[in-house]
Amino acid sequence: MKRENFIIAIDGFSSCGKSTVAKAVAKKLQFVFIDSGAMYRAVTLYFLRHHIDLADTDQINAALEHIHIDFIPHSDKVCVLLNGEDVSEEIRMMHVSEKVSEVSAIKEVRHALVKQQQDLGKRRNIVMDGRDIGTTVFPDANLKIFMTASPDVRAERRLAELLAKGELVSIEEIKQNLVHRDHIDSTREESPLRQAEDAIVLDNSNLTQEQQLQIVLEEYQKRKGGY
Repeated sequence: MKRENFIIAIDGFSSCGKSTVAKAVAKKLQFVFIDSGAMYRAVTLYFLRHHIDLADTDQINAALEHIHIDFIPHSDKVCVLLNGEDVSEEIRMMHVSEKVSEVSAIKEVRHALVKQQQDLGKRRNIVMDGRDIGTTVFPDANLKIFMTASPDVRAERRLAELLAKGELVSIEEIKQNLVHRDHIDSTREESPLRQAEDAIVLDNSNLTQEQQLQIVLEEYQKRKGGY
């Protein structure tokens, strides 16, 4: 039975430019862009604000019942709403980055957000990026991309992003954060980061954003016939 909608899943390591490519693809194809990483960041922000004990399952489950995340297109970007509040900027700050992988590894958090993500992608053409989209959220996605880049390139990109927002951090601090997050993401028990067997690997260490976009669009065209 053919799916009524087309799903593009883009997974990969942090600071590989997944969201940038996913947004560009969604805009080009007029699909809905859903940033799953932003959803985990929003939950992390909520937990930090409400001092949720990450070792207390009851606290976690109670908090998750009060968290609603949505995406609203605005000009050239997509705003992330946490219970109606635009938290698009705050969830990218370092204090959230330092905790997001730890929060993302919690089984209850993943179950809750996977359900929200699957609901978002039921009847719409979507591009969703994250770490387990092609393996757990949409294992039957029409197109799966696994993105990677060299550690130095990833660190430089992250540094530029934070400096542009006025957050002063060192390159060493960022590299340590990336190594820490990679380890947690890849070794967690619940939906670890891994490449789906049928995913196209895209190493963008030396590729421009336009080149990355073209590669994904070409792969989309190859699969469009069965859509």
